[in-house]
Amino acid sequence: MNIEELEDLVRQMYASTMPGLSIDCIVFGFHDSAIKILSLRFNNADAWMLPNGLIFHKESIQQAAQRILLERTSLKDIFLKQFYTFGDLDRTNIEDMKTMMPFPSILEMVPKRAISIGYYALVEHSKVQPQLDFMTAECRWFGVDELPKMIFDHNKIVEIGLKSLRAQIDHLPIGYHLMPETFTMPELQKLHEAILGEPLDRANFQKRILSYDILERLEERRTGGAHKSPYVYRFIPEKYEAFLQREF
Repeated sequence: MNIEELEDLVRQMYASTMPGLSIDCIVFGFHDSAIKILSLRFNNADAWMLPNGLIFHKESIQQAAQRILLERTSLKDIFLKQFYTFGDLDRTNIEDMKTMMPFPSILEMVPKRAISIGYYALVEHSKVQPQLDFMTAECRWFGVDELPKMIFDHNKIVEIGLKSLRAQIDHLPIGYHLMPETFTMPELQKLHEAILGEPLDRANFQKRILSYDILERLEERRTGGAHKSPYVYRFIPEKYEAFLQREF
């Protein structure tokens, strides 16, 4: 695709979307006992960003968020939560954009004021198949404490999104979306500790998680780890959905 074709594609995109309104998504995954965040790098610069996109005239905000995540992760039915709206006057920087865009004429199309709706997504790390587009050269998972400096206010978006996730952890059994189909209680505890950034008492954690009545303990035991052959569990989808209905 040459520059003229790219420019025409971008003009069509801006003509069919809501001016000045976008969605930025934090994709949380759990891997190697750590919370990871999916980040994208621009083609022409060492500039990183969150998965994002514009909202088409004929789709709802939720539909736009689902589409953007499908395009970036190849996953459907992703758990998505809207957590904040970002609208500071100086949240975008034209000078930064000049170094990232493949052709300067695109800057004429960019609205002077940009408002973004923040979502976070919870995904099982192993199932994600990151996808590139004509504006991006690389997709990479970063640990929460390893994130590079990102464009605009994307680091702030991550900070607020992580606070929102931590605020939900006592009410939302997030392991359903982040863990593999089967897991042990120590593995689930590591997930919660990775999100909170602090250790948890084993007995209290297990008592609280089991009180939700959404787990099934299997006869299988996990061997070879640091713990003594813990039982393997899995979520019961019907009870999980009923739990969400009660809580929210």
